[in-house]
Amino acid sequence: MPKPLDVLFVTPPSRVQVYQDLSRDLAAIEPPVWSGLLTTFIRNNGYEATILDAEAQGFNHRQTAEAIVAANPRLAVFVIYGQQPSASTQCMPAGRTVCEILNSLSDIPSLVMGTHASALPKRTLLDEPYTYVCQGEGPHTILGLLRVLNGSQSSLASVPGLWYRQDGQTAFNQTAPPIADLDAVLPEQAWDILDMTRYRAHNWHCFDNLDARQPYASLQTSLGCPFKCSFCCINAPFEVPMLRTWSPDNVISQIDRLVRVYGVTNIKIPDEMFVLNRRHVIGICDRIIERGYRLNIWAYARVDTVQDHVLEKLKAAGFHWLGLGIESGSQHVRDGVEKGRFGEPEIVNTVKKIQAHGIHVAANYIFGLPDDTLDSMQGTLDLALALNTEWANFYCAMAYPGSPLYAQAKEKGWSLPDDAGGPGWIGYSQHAYDTLPLPTDRLSATQVLDFRDRAFQQYFQNAGYLTMLDRTFGPRVVQHVTDMCAHNVRRRHHDLAAAPAA
Repeated sequence: MPKPLDVLFVTPPSRVQVYQDLSRDLAAIEPPVWSGLLTTFIRNNGYEATILDAEAQGFNHRQTAEAIVAANPRLAVFVIYGQQPSASTQCMPAGRTVCEILNSLSDIPSLVMGTHASALPKRTLLDEPYTYVCQGEGPHTILGLLRVLNGSQSSLASVPGLWYRQDGQTAFNQTAPPIADLDAVLPEQAWDILDMTRYRAHNWHCFDNLDARQPYASLQTSLGCPFKCSFCCINAPFEVPMLRTWSPDNVISQIDRLVRVYGVTNIKIPDEMFVLNRRHVIGICDRIIERGYRLNIWAYARVDTVQDHVLEKLKAAGFHWLGLGIESGSQHVRDGVEKGRFGEPEIVNTVKKIQAHGIHVAANYIFGLPDDTLDSMQGTLDLALALNTEWANFYCAMAYPGSPLYAQAKEKGWSLPDDAGGPGWIGYSQHAYDTLPLPTDRLSATQVLDFRDRAFQQYFQNAGYLTMLDRTFGPRVVQHVTDMCAHNVRRRHHDLAAAPAA
């Protein structure tokens, strides 16, 4: 007779609400990185754990709740992370809906964890339907809670990082120290319980072969970031800005398994700052090169951390894309959010240097940062058009919970999605119907959003960009991007403006 299930790690279905029609064919379907790491940790401590990835299964909210009930775990852990480090908040509504249905069907206790829960633990406990909230990284919180639930540990007060209700009051415990030895504590993701063929790379990641977006893996090689950009909430679960890494030997052992067992060649490195620790990066690249794998990898880099010798290694190892945080074309605007001390010449030179090594650039830009004006946002778009990188992500500034910008916005009374009468947490999504970005001193939230949406269309329909795509990837990718631009993302404020007067 199989052992009873101790923990079910749940990824709620968020993609349709977060990405609208883009979720059908264009957006990636990401493997649940944290759930995979936590499952291995729990198994290694003698408990039974598995993953319910509703996104990959294509489940709706009710089907997800019913699957949890059918699994009958001792504890359901809702792992709320998004496809990029700041996207936890936008996934909270899906988790809430699933947990509300679960509570109506069973008395299975639930724990929620993720960047958002760590940023706002007390509010999450009070406002959301979960039994418990985890503040911090999570492994030792889950393990301690399991020991209480099975009777081997007597008191919730002994569970690190746990928020809970006690005698009608909120109670919380000191978080566990950051994990020092990632190789020992979180040695690998539980690949064996995932159907890797269900996961799909971003469309641009596979511009070299649009028919080969599956299978796909996301592989963490470090945790945290040492920098302090005011718009970023990545360090909320870790509490202090720092960078910890898995060893190159650990990373290559997971790549070996992905390639040899599951046939994976498309790999994302979701580390907030992969191209930073030179020894770490070269150690991983050298091991890939020794094996002769033909991989298609992308990772994040930073304008002021890219070196020629590292780029040579990255290209030889199969890193075909680097995501580069440019953010703004204005030095003044970048300085206002503590985004490095580099100027436009450094940005241009870095992009050219990366491309000269045969690596494509996915440039990231943000409109509506606190010091932005229409002129400065136009300057950012002009810089993007001039750089003409192989891909560009255009974002609106969001004061994500856990970021210094969120605290600043609350202090100054700026309008936020989670204010009374606002759209709620889904308003923090970049592509949702209810997206509500941060206003600036001179611009309303809707002005920023409208500029972002126009900028997207202008960039991807630009003749210079399409010519470059044709030269680099061929006519099929040009047609693919043209078709992509036909997907107009719906926005609530547009529909309200277009509605006939009563």
